[in-house]
Amino acid sequence: MSRTLPPGWYPDPNAPHLERWWDGTTWTDHRRAPEAPGPPRPADGASGRAKAVALTVSGVVLGAAIVSGAFALARGHGDDVVADTAPTVTTPPPSPTSAAPSRLVDELDGISLPLPDGWVPSRYVTRDNVVMTTEGGKVFSRKLSVNSGESPASLAEKDVPQAADSSYGGIRSHLVVRSERVAVAGCAGYLVRWRVRTAEGPGGYVQSLAFGPRAGDETQAPETVVVRFAFDAGPDGPPLADMDRITEGIRSVDR
Repeated sequence: MSRTLPPGWYPDPNAPHLERWWDGTTWTDHRRAPEAPGPPRPADGASGRAKAVALTVSGVVLGAAIVSGAFALARGHGDDVVADTAPTVTTPPPSPTSAAPSRLVDELDGISLPLPDGWVPSRYVTRDNVVMTTEGGKVFSRKLSVNSGESPASLAEKDVPQAADSSYGGIRSHLVVRSERVAVAGCAGYLVRWRVRTAEGPGGYVQSLAFGPRAGDETQAPETVVVRFAFDAGPDGPPLADMDRITEGIRSVDR
């Protein structure tokens, strides 16, 4: 069950490091820096598709901490905002010898992803299944049950125009930057990357990456993971190299 949020300051879906005023119906243009953290807001019995997302940080002098959110902010069509169940972020004790980069564990989809500098796990569960964000960039993941004959290539090619439209509406044109087979998390995969241009602004880069199931998986309903990327073009967006780093660093959680 979900409910419409009352007016108040909430994390800006487009800029997670800021808070934005929700007037009870729509977002306004008023933004501010977040205030000091206080007690978590009550979930009021809300439920939803909760992702178990864990961030593992090694080589950083931090104590063990488990931060569990009980409130989430989700954006659906028309910028509607609803309460939902938040993910859990876990930071284990550091290893004195390890200098491994941070990784985000998406247990629901059975994968982990590298977390480049400047990227943070999504603090809230959204209908779009956002798993990590940075200024001008988002990464989404979801798992699909596939029909016989559907390949990672066909799924990626079908998904990328939807990814472009949902991230950058009003697209005037697109250019296929990459379209190729890739090996991801021990699975055969396929990616399609577009450079999209819009009527307003510089547009951006979108990528749909589909992979799975693993060879030898005998499940009756094979499942394919689709990871979407949306990077703003221009100086306000993240470096395009981060898209490659994340793509190449995806792993299965049982490996």
